[in-house]
Amino acid sequence: MKSPRFLIACCLWWLWSDSNAEEPPKIVHRDDVVYGQVQGAGLLADIAWPESKTKLPAIISVHGGRWKAGHKRDASTIKVDQWAGFGFFAMSIDYRLVGCTPAPACYQDFQCAIRYVHAHAEEYNVDTSRIFLIGQSAGGHLVSLAATLGDGPWPRTGGWEKASNDFRAAISVAACYELPTLSWGEIWTPASQDPATARAEASPVNHVSKTMKPLLVIHSDTDKSVPIENALLMVEALKKAGADFTFHRYPALGHMGIIDEVIEKSRAFIKEKSPAP
Repeated sequence: MKSPRFLIACCLWWLWSDSNAEEPPKIVHRDDVVYGQVQGAGLLADIAWPESKTKLPAIISVHGGRWKAGHKRDASTIKVDQWAGFGFFAMSIDYRLVGCTPAPACYQDFQCAIRYVHAHAEEYNVDTSRIFLIGQSAGGHLVSLAATLGDGPWPRTGGWEKASNDFRAAISVAACYELPTLSWGEIWTPASQDPATARAEASPVNHVSKTMKPLLVIHSDTDKSVPIENALLMVEALKKAGADFTFHRYPALGHMGIIDEVIEKSRAFIKEKSPAP
């Protein structure tokens, strides 16, 4: 039988070790941050990040919804607090939907969000060499377009026009890559441009090159919103160009959202593509 003194000593040691255990970093969370303004209307994002003495990687999430629906907190987006817990400055954005303003306004807003992170890197303690993008469905189309085309032919709007729009790599989940062959590609209809020309111009597959940003393509054979053939067309173009890409294909996961499998593959890709310290 252990002596009372021994038991007291054990209790004191447990209390000391517990009180000296490393506390998880405090997560700072802000909803509806205005990351840009267009004609007086605010572009909103949810953001979160851990308090840290070292610079943080950043991830910007772009929702799906065929450019006409969806929002920054639905199943097509990351959970910013979760990614802050992973050690990121995490941002999930809303953008102008086509029912409000025709394309390419949604893409211009997204580009504004990237510039916002650069412009506020010191405030949020962001390492601008480690900015990553993630998008699902229509959001995946937008991040893939960023990886292949950058600013493209469209003017910068929303603010921070002189800031960089550079980023490290993009993650594209259940995305569309060639708009004319997709049943809902016709939703991309700018107000003052021939629709066929506009859709070809906004198709990431038409801008693939060896010098594009690294791209993670995630798709399922049973995706009824974006058939697998659309993704395979992109993968073939990436192979032919010698581009830096990774492809994960699943047999039966449908039109995938930001599920645990996607998070796991995304974090592995980010780790692989992060610059050496």
